[in-house]
Amino acid sequence: MEISNAVAALTSLAHGTRLAVYRLLVQVCDDGLPAGGIADALGVPPSSLSHHLKDLKHAGLISCRRDQRSLIYAANFGAMNGLLDFLLEDCCGGHPEICDPRAARRVAGQQLTPSE
Repeated sequence: MEISNAVAALTSLAHGTRLAVYRLLVQVCDDGLPAGGIADALGVPPSSLSHHLKDLKHAGLISCRRDQRSLIYAANFGAMNGLLDFLLEDCCGGHPEICDPRAARRVAGQQLTPSE
């Protein structure tokens, strides 16, 4: 991951509403949620939510797909895993498995679940 991508992702997540949106989308995995469902779940006005979704999408943290007349937003797990890998890349002198149990599982060839 390029440092500019990491900065964009971290900047996006540094806002309480965007962090709440991302965490909600992680809970529903690949199913995603329509914008109205996100607004209802978090109590965020649709006009404000639109801005936050755009920012998260621009940072690559969420994706959007059309389902008939609805836009469905979902967490981009690959982007988050890439960000976590970037942050832990040099952890403990090049031994990220010490800092992050996920790294040890990847080294062993085990699949990670979306919640990890």
